Amino acid sequence: MSADNDEQAREQLIDLAAQFYDQFELGEIPHMSVPTRTKANIEYDEDKKVWVYGDRESTRSANSVRGARKLLKAVYTIEFLANQLEQDRSSTLRELYYLSESWDNDEAQFGDQDESNQLVEDLEIVSGVTREDFHMRPEESGATIMGPLHLREQTRRGEREIHCQKDVGEGGYQIPNNPDTIEFLDNDADFILAVETGGMRDRLVENGFDDEYNALIVHLKGQPARATRRITKRLHDELDLPVTVFTDGDPWSYRIYGSVAYGSIKSAHLSEYLATPEAKFIGIQPADIVEYDLPTDPLSDSDVNALESELDDPRFQTDYWEEQIELQLEIEKKSEQQSLAARGLDFVTDTYLPERLDEMGVF
Repeated sequence: MSADNDEQAREQLIDLAAQFYDQFELGEIPHMSVPTRTKANIEYDEDKKVWVYGDRESTRSANSVRGARKLLKAVYTIEFLANQLEQDRSSTLRELYYLSESWDNDEAQFGDQDESNQLVEDLEIVSGVTREDFHMRPEESGATIMGPLHLREQTRRGEREIHCQKDVGEGGYQIPNNPDTIEFLDNDADFILAVETGGMRDRLVENGFDDEYNALIVHLKGQPARATRRITKRLHDELDLPVTVFTDGDPWSYRIYGSVAYGSIKSAHLSEYLATPEAKFIGIQPADIVEYDLPTDPLSDSDVNALESELDDPRFQTDYWEEQIELQLEIEKKSEQQSLAARGLDFVTDTYLPERLDEMGVF
C-alpha cells in the first residue's frame, strides 16, 4: 500500500474516533452502529450473486456499562491502528489481542481474541477500510500460486519481480497478506485451478499440470483465507481468467467452493471485494463417485444435515447442485480428491481434469 493510501486509511480511522467526540459536544450519548452479524441478517443478493448484510443494525452505545466498554476498546484500538499506520508497521490479529494487555486502562483490554477480531471487523464495516489496509494480518495462511504468471510485489524491502514458475521452487509463490500490493505484469495462463488440499496440489505440480495446461494452481489450504480469495478474484477480473474450484466430494468442501464463488457469512461486508461468482465447481462430484467407483467413506449424521441444509441454501439452488446433492444423499457416500489415485497417480492430470475442463468449456 502506498504512503498516500496509508494516510487515507489513518484519516478515516481518526474521523471515526472524532465522531464520538462530536456526539459528546452535541450532548448525545456516544454510539456506533454496525450491521447485525447473524445468519438472520445475511441476504443472498440475486443480482450480484454474493452474500450481503441486511438492514438490521446493532448499536454500540455508552448508555450501558457494557456498551461503554465496547466503545472504549474501539477508541484504544483506533489509536493503536492509527499509530501503526503512521509508523508503517504491521501486526497480526493475535498480537493485537496480547498488545491490549499493555494498555493503561484495564477496561480497554480484550477478554479473548474473538472479541478483538470482532472489533476489527466492526471497524472495517464502519470506516470502509479493510483490515489489510489497517496493516493487520491473520496468522500466516501459507497459500500459494504455481503457474505462468509474472508479477511485481511491493515489499518492505522494495519492489521485486517474480515469475510464479521460473523464480520459485515446487512450493510456489506465497500469497501475501494484502494481494492489492501486487501488480500483474504478464501471464501465459489459460485458467485458474483453485485446489483444496496440499496433497492434490503437490500431485498436480509434480505431474507438470501447470506447465502442460497453462494453469495457475492456487492452493486454498482448506477454507481459503481472505488473501487467497482476493487474489483469485483479481486474477479473474483483471486478467479475464476462468476460475475453477477443485475440492473433495463432501458438503464441507462444497462450502469451500461457495466461499470462493459467493462469499461467506463472516465476511459478508466484503463479498464484492473477495467473491468470484463466475467460479465453477470441478469436483469431486457425487456423480464421479459412482462413475469411477472411487474409494469412499460413509456420510456421517453431520454430513447428511449439512447436505440437507445446502438444498435450502440459495448458493446451491440450481439444477446441477440439487441433482448432485440428492445423489449423494442417495448413495450415502463421500470421497476425497486423493481417491482418484485408485486409478493411478497420473489419472487426475491425464484424464479426470482434462475431461472435466473440456466438458465445462474451459478449454
